[in-house]
Amino acid sequence: METKTNTLSKYLSLVKFSHTIFALPFAIIGYFLAITFTQAKFDLKLFAFVVMCMIFARSAAMAFNRFIDRKIDEQNARTAVREIPAGIVKPTSALIFVIANCILFITTTYFINPLCFYLSPVALLVVLGYSLTKRFTALCHMVLGLGLSLAPIGAYLSVSGKFDWLPLFFSFAVLFWVSGFDIIYALQDEDFDRSKNLKSIPVLFGKKGALLFSTILHLISAGFIIYAGIYAEFTIWYWIGAVIYCLLLFYQHTLVKPNDLSKVNLAFFTTNGIASVLFAVFVLIDLYF
Repeated sequence: METKTNTLSKYLSLVKFSHTIFALPFAIIGYFLAITFTQAKFDLKLFAFVVMCMIFARSAAMAFNRFIDRKIDEQNARTAVREIPAGIVKPTSALIFVIANCILFITTTYFINPLCFYLSPVALLVVLGYSLTKRFTALCHMVLGLGLSLAPIGAYLSVSGKFDWLPLFFSFAVLFWVSGFDIIYALQDEDFDRSKNLKSIPVLFGKKGALLFSTILHLISAGFIIYAGIYAEFTIWYWIGAVIYCLLLFYQHTLVKPNDLSKVNLAFFTTNGIASVLFAVFVLIDLYF
């Protein structure tokens, strides 16, 4: 008989829960930016709601991606070991998991403020819609970036209840950052995607062109990080974090070559995870010390 622990581990694996580390630090940045620049007080319950929203939205999006792509995944040697094609999680169970997380996400936004609640279906439309985009556009990576870019502005709105430019600059940074590293990750499936008429930047431009495109996106991301620092007149701690972030973006491009994709996972997960966490740490130090 399957234990609750085993069931939980299956679903955590299904949604690659550890990858939450990419956008969550930027959500935390958005939350504390709002507290600092609107003079709001720290509210532990509200902060918990923001983190919960991140987890619920991302879990719904990832599980939906696995559900929608299950037939494609089972034909790809790299992805055939995923939970649904491998028979570890049933498709119906995955869909129920998606619906449950969508309900939890919308319900949580209700307890934050009316604006977040009214915008919650739009956010879900973006993060769930990404899974369908590679069937008709090579810009699917940008849609994924757009979904994760909602983290800083969404967290900011949870506190302020209004839009401001500063969190949007961070959202733009996330948009181009995530889009860029997703292109690198997609290099692994270029041949398979082309054979199945699936769309991606690697399929459109080839490996060299895709890496160049990714580099341009990461330069734009770095530009928004720099502009945000100038705009908000951050001090030295922010700029230390910004330099680390930019250097790690550069570093991941030294790891992956058109003829050598052996370090894609190092570039994708480790480097980007470290970049987001360290940058968030230095932003928070700048804000409070």
